[in-house]
Amino acid sequence: MDTTAQKTVLTGLKADHFRHPLDLNATTTLRQLPGLDMAVRTALGPVAEQVFYLDNISSSVLVSDRQLPHLHELLLEACKILDLDAPQLYIRQHPVPNAYTFAMRGKQPFIVIHTALIELLNPAEIQAVIGHELGHLKCDHSVYLTLANLLTLAASQLPFAELLVPTFQTQIMEWVRCAEFTCDRAALLVVQDAQTIASLLMKLSGGSPSLSAQLNVDAFLDQARAYDAAVASETGEIIKQIRTQDLTHPLPVLRAREIDRWFNSPEYQTLLNRDVSQYNPRVSSKGGWRNW
Repeated sequence: MDTTAQKTVLTGLKADHFRHPLDLNATTTLRQLPGLDMAVRTALGPVAEQVFYLDNISSSVLVSDRQLPHLHELLLEACKILDLDAPQLYIRQHPVPNAYTFAMRGKQPFIVIHTALIELLNPAEIQAVIGHELGHLKCDHSVYLTLANLLTLAASQLPFAELLVPTFQTQIMEWVRCAEFTCDRAALLVVQDAQTIASLLMKLSGGSPSLSAQLNVDAFLDQARAYDAAVASETGEIIKQIRTQDLTHPLPVLRAREIDRWFNSPEYQTLLNRDVSQYNPRVSSKGGWRNW
């Protein structure tokens, strides 16, 4: 059932309308590295796209109006709200709850969601996951996400990589964490309910099919505030930095707290209540992922 009529459709929405300040700063820093963007796209894009496409089309289920149509409707509605062309969506059998996206401004971007994550979530939370992944496409995060994955692989497999990679890897991984805050905002713009995002993050932290219905979102947000208090000291901040420096995602309680703050901010309310024609009065960004 299409619920778009009950939500604000953000026609003409641009990435910088909702990009998190940390993501903006980190992306600006990376873009100052000459030729990095083009090198990754040119050297890796065509091959990686072909590899991933063949892997997905042969080993996952492609969602469509004929295959898992309820998920297809969630995807189309999310794309309509974010003013973005629909990528392919695959469901992959996997015991680890996860989702990821890939695009190189080539033939076709895609999103993959693991079956274990589907089993944990209700439809609104699944759509929040889709919205999060669409945020990566809307903000053109693909180049640096690919680079982060390559650096992680290099650090574990190549000789002397532990001497050459760490400094640049640290910078890239910091950007990756900042980008996740932006994509959580994209998820919120899609579902337009902060409790849904907090519930999703809570289930990723300690949920299971048998426990998920018993979890309490308000208690999880209180837990996030308790974490803030625990790291408020100098020692706590040091421990926090050590704990998070190698992570690909910010800590779940931080993400829940951050999205709760943004949901209650004038910035979010202004964005959601703005006349849609004001986003881009001349040209809609629809048509998409080729024109980020």
